[in-house]
Amino acid sequence: MRLAYLRQQRRPHTLTDFGIKEEDFVTNLYNRKLLSNFATVGIDDLLGSAIEWVNDPGRSIPETLLQALIERLEFRKSFLQAIVQDADLINQQKPNPMWDECIDALPKLLQSHDSGVPIEGAFSEKIQRRLASTVPPRPMVKISFDDACAHLNRLCKDGKDVAKVLECQGGSNILTFALTFQSQKPQPSVYIRCLLQSLILGEMRVLGTMSIHQLILEDLAEIVLPADILVDPGNADVELPQDPRFQIAKRMELFVSRVGQSYLDISRALTMNRSRVRRMLCHTIMDWDSIQIDAEELDMDLRQYTKEEPMVDRRMGEEEIWSFPLSSWAYYQKLHQMEWIVQLGFELQIYQVNELAGMYLQHLANTRLHHLQRIRGFTVRRQKSIPKPNPQQTAAFARSFSFLSFVMLETSGIQSFADALSCLYTSLSYLSLLPAYPHPPYSTPSLRHSLRMRPFLPISLPTVPTYPEFASLISPFPPDLSNLSNPSLPPNSTNPKLDTSTLNTLLLSAEHALKSARKEFEEVSKASAETARCVGVEKEWREGVRNVLRSIIAGSIAVAT
Repeated sequence: MRLAYLRQQRRPHTLTDFGIKEEDFVTNLYNRKLLSNFATVGIDDLLGSAIEWVNDPGRSIPETLLQALIERLEFRKSFLQAIVQDADLINQQKPNPMWDECIDALPKLLQSHDSGVPIEGAFSEKIQRRLASTVPPRPMVKISFDDACAHLNRLCKDGKDVAKVLECQGGSNILTFALTFQSQKPQPSVYIRCLLQSLILGEMRVLGTMSIHQLILEDLAEIVLPADILVDPGNADVELPQDPRFQIAKRMELFVSRVGQSYLDISRALTMNRSRVRRMLCHTIMDWDSIQIDAEELDMDLRQYTKEEPMVDRRMGEEEIWSFPLSSWAYYQKLHQMEWIVQLGFELQIYQVNELAGMYLQHLANTRLHHLQRIRGFTVRRQKSIPKPNPQQTAAFARSFSFLSFVMLETSGIQSFADALSCLYTSLSYLSLLPAYPHPPYSTPSLRHSLRMRPFLPISLPTVPTYPEFASLISPFPPDLSNLSNPSLPPNSTNPKLDTSTLNTLLLSAEHALKSARKEFEEVSKASAETARCVGVEKEWREGVRNVLRSIIAGSIAVAT
């Protein structure tokens, strides 16, 4: 890792723009330069000279020890070259072959480990005290050889796989890649995470092939504006101010400049360590809430140039319904991030197991599903307004409908599964079948609800339910609302007789929801990599879907028993 860090020191763009926000990335070197004043070419030459020196026939080195030394020196050369070539991955647009050489060389290092003798004095507590700036100094970290090899093997494998992000097609694919790649356990090392950030946005080019402006327009076209004049690249070529396309291009440029950094911050946040991901998402959703409000005003301003006609749904009255495409896109991005925050809350054990009974994810997924249905309705209407679409327009609508259909199916599965877990854990809580979680005497269900909802309180939409509203939704046995949030208390302290019919109804609802979730996720698992927007991480993504199906089956067994 010293060579990896040395390379980071020689790439100030990566260090300052990406690593500086990573809590695991130590930028303070305590006035030690770590050989940063030496060129990598000189180090490579030195390693080559060392190999020649060891191979000198005049050296009386035992054959086993000689081979072990050569293997380790050659591995260092390959590792250094892998780090060097990583700096040019964006221009190469292909995986780094040197990581394969490192992976192939690792088994040889393991086999010859017994040829060496441990040198305990190579690093001591005295040196540790000089490196540490804390008082008292941090204890010296001791890592076993097997753990070190496993970590090195993961580093090489991740270094090889991270280049697959260059295969991504569009913003949704990039987010899926970052989310799936970073969810591996154990999580990729800091160097790999910083490298991923630099590949997503290096030298102000997304994946080295497109501008931020192009990325956002393509994402808008995929989700809310297929084959629409608002995302037509030809608008930038119009120079006549009286032409509506000139005014559209001017306003869309302002919108992209407002959104660009926030959009990239999502993928940047997903490449942090898991705790940092959730923390940053709690900040980004507030920014996206402001973007949504600004986008609403811009949508109304753009109507005079797009000549959009409102839609009237007689089932909902005579009120005119406008598409608000830019605001709808921002709202979709915000809802998706809010779902991630809740899911990470359980992954990081911020929420307790019994809180699955009142999981906010169900409400968020249901809100996103209805929003996607609204977007799809306007997309169908826009398609019908074009009597004879050309091949480019047909392809744009096909790609948009493919995305919307898949995301609606996936979101419906998430909503069904969250609904089932809510019903199941509500039942388990009232039956006192969950572990008891002691709460401080000053803690109340209302205060805990406020604490859980704190990241979402500044958000204008969707509105956060108050505690009475929340409790009425998750408690099938009124008026006892407190025990659900505190299973350490008797389950029916205010209800002398447990309503078994209501409990059976709740379990039946969980069973139906689990059946729906299983059916929907089975359909999700059949989607192609292009449809699921998981190009580059298809294997890992499909494994994640299979894990969800296993969880659904386990839930079905729990309900049945």
